[in-house]
Amino acid sequence: MAFGEEMTKRPEVGPHRLALEDRQHLSLTGVTDVDSFDETLVLLKTNRGMMSVRGEGLQLKNLNLEGGEVRVDGTISAIVYEASGHEGGGFLRRLLG
Repeated sequence: MAFGEEMTKRPEVGPHRLALEDRQHLSLTGVTDVDSFDETLVLLKTNRGMMSVRGEGLQLKNLNLEGGEVRVDGTISAIVYEASGHEGGGFLRRLLG
C-alpha cells in the first residue's frame, strides 16, 4: 500500500436490506444510527444514506446498532431515502435555475 492510499480508500459498505410485511412490520439491516423517532416519523442513518419512515403509531423494536438491525412496527405509509446532499436537483430545478 502506497503512502496516502489508506486515506483515499473508500470504506467497505455492508449489506443493506429491508423487508416490509403487510405495511405493519419493517425489518432493516445496514442501520448505523437512529437520528430521531416519534409515532409518525423515524429517521435512520444507513450505510446507503439517510432514510425516513413515515406512518402512524411507529415503534422501534429489536434495535441492535452493533449488528445494524432495526425493526419498525406500526402503520407504515412511506419509506424514503433522502438526497445524498449533492447539489443539482431534478430536471425542473436545472431547467428553471
